[in-house]
Amino acid sequence: MRLSAMGDVAMTVPVLRAFTFQFPEVKITVISRPFFKPFFDGIPNVSFFAFDEKERHKGFLGLLRLFQDLKGLHIDAFADLHNVLRSKIVRSLFALSGKKTASVNKGRAEKTALTQLENKVFKQLPTMFERHSNVFNELGFTVDLSSRSIGTVFPKKAVLDSEIIRLTGDKNQKWIGIAPFAQYDSKVYPLDLMQKVINQLAKNKDYKILLFGGGKKEIEILNSLANNKENVINMAGQLKFQQELQLISNLDVMLSMDSGNAHIAAMLGVKVITLWGATHPFAGFSPFNQPLENALVSDRNLYPKLPTSVYGNKKVEGYEDAMRTISPDKVVSTIESQLIV
Repeated sequence: MRLSAMGDVAMTVPVLRAFTFQFPEVKITVISRPFFKPFFDGIPNVSFFAFDEKERHKGFLGLLRLFQDLKGLHIDAFADLHNVLRSKIVRSLFALSGKKTASVNKGRAEKTALTQLENKVFKQLPTMFERHSNVFNELGFTVDLSSRSIGTVFPKKAVLDSEIIRLTGDKNQKWIGIAPFAQYDSKVYPLDLMQKVINQLAKNKDYKILLFGGGKKEIEILNSLANNKENVINMAGQLKFQQELQLISNLDVMLSMDSGNAHIAAMLGVKVITLWGATHPFAGFSPFNQPLENALVSDRNLYPKLPTSVYGNKKVEGYEDAMRTISPDKVVSTIESQLIV
């Protein structure tokens, strides 16, 4: 069970892919919001159960109905990958019925130590992928996420449908995805610098830059960033979610903030460059199977209190311009280094 948010749900996918390859005799039922179902399509032995937040599974009585619905699936064990009130209630019901349960350890104390402004303990914490695999370990399934098993984790690149190709054209260039938004401003690279990144990349006609986002405001900003350049296309609002996943799987590299798009690209086996402001990859939210050098962080010599937040929802006075210490030239050169690997 993992209900939200998009990036967090996406981070369960590589672990589940590894699990199903290593334990093909086990059937998994994923409980999540209906919107996220495409993440799990095509994974062997994985079925999807839609959590109906607004009606059937709303409130405490709704969670009782959810438990009854799940009982009909003859579940033997319950893996709580969310560990919030709702999932705890369902987990407790399974435990009371005699089923084996386990829940994710979010490491809140460690994350507090990493992000506190004074007496900071600056060290790499376990990744969310490790934390998720530990849940299955507790249930008796040791999931191997080491490099020797990575080849079993990623799906094949999706076949693009005609509607996507009509927008993008045939793939005869390197495709670079750019997702410049995040939930919180402290995680968003300044748009004037992002414009410089796009302008530099667009000079190379062997590149096609595809911009990702959603919502009216973001679409307007992306149109401005594209600035009618021949090889820059704003994809926001033009595709269904399933189609967007198909397109992302065909990228050569994705540039993203510390946000859901980074995890979606990574779960599909795409190389991902991430930009970090108030947050830091040491908190354990770096995209799956990406080298540390692909995470470009703000300068801690100039901003020693970084990271100031796990999720980016806390602002610290004087740290508004931290991401300006990541130069557009560095971003472009890192992207290009991945295109020649």
